[in-house]
Amino acid sequence: MKCPYCGYSESKVIDSRPADENASIRRRRECLSCAKRFTTYETVESIPLVVVKKDGSRQSFDKGKILGGMIRACEKRPVPMAELEKISNAIELDLQNSMEREIRSEVIGEKVMERLRDVDQVAYVRFASVYRQFKDIDTFMTELTKLLSEK
Repeated sequence: MKCPYCGYSESKVIDSRPADENASIRRRRECLSCAKRFTTYETVESIPLVVVKKDGSRQSFDKGKILGGMIRACEKRPVPMAELEKISNAIELDLQNSMEREIRSEVIGEKVMERLRDVDQVAYVRFASVYRQFKDIDTFMTELTKLLSEK
């Protein structure tokens, strides 16, 4: 680590401790040339995710949109908010771990439906009806029949 005072490239770590609720590490360093002390922070580099929409447009990933869609689907259903937050965090982690920079919105929608199906089937059908843009009652019934056959 380069010293901010003299520019020397060697330093020793005096103290390390977690910072920002364990999101980074704060390190106290001492320059081996001028003996002045300075602080550095070490954080995990996250890959910025870009969502490719159905129309081909791109926008940055927003976990809040996933959570908002699930909240609407679970309206008046006995699904705790903590469960929805857990699902949205898990989906974000899956996407980050995939190491893909661009994710199609269809992939995200399928992940949400897959997890909602296990939590609440009514919420799953609600989400699927909006996500898959059910045009008529036949499409709706096809999805319900598929859901019942999986039981």
